[in-house]
Amino acid sequence: MEEWLTIGIVVGAQGLKGEVRVKPESEFPERFLEPGTRWILPVGAQVSQTEPKPVELLAGRANGKGTVYILRLAGTHTRMAAEGLQGATLYVPASDRPPLEEGEFHYLDLLGMTVVDQGTQEAVGIVVDLKTQAQDLLEVKLDQGDRTVLIPFVEAIVPVVDLDQRRVEITPPPGLLDLP
Repeated sequence: MEEWLTIGIVVGAQGLKGEVRVKPESEFPERFLEPGTRWILPVGAQVSQTEPKPVELLAGRANGKGTVYILRLAGTHTRMAAEGLQGATLYVPASDRPPLEEGEFHYLDLLGMTVVDQGTQEAVGIVVDLKTQAQDLLEVKLDQGDRTVLIPFVEAIVPVVDLDQRRVEITPPPGLLDLP
């Protein structure tokens, strides 16, 4: 079985002509804007058990903020057909990873990494998400308690990202990890 990267989730239909609204799980907008083959699995299917099916992206555009993409997929011509795709996951082959510049990271590589306080070398939690808003924020589930905190993903606070060791070192300002 080929390895796959999740690029988005179909969150609903758009209009009456079969377009779908997709929440991106990829930081590369070209995956939603450039026509070509993508792969799709219906809601509830597991990529570890089922191969995604190819689907042609005919056209795509971002909503005003780029938080959702509107896609026209081959074979989906009615609202009912588009609604039938709600919850489906879009993929690309893992081999389709774009090259990165120094200091850039793939979103999926950060998930599950151990977060360590650089001063004490104590583990403080695990990266569970990356929020991409005005500033990138690592969402970290703390080892102590059952809560998460948002850590600004800037070099001053996250000076080390070690992909080989699967760890992120942080230098949190006072109070950052104590906020409820």
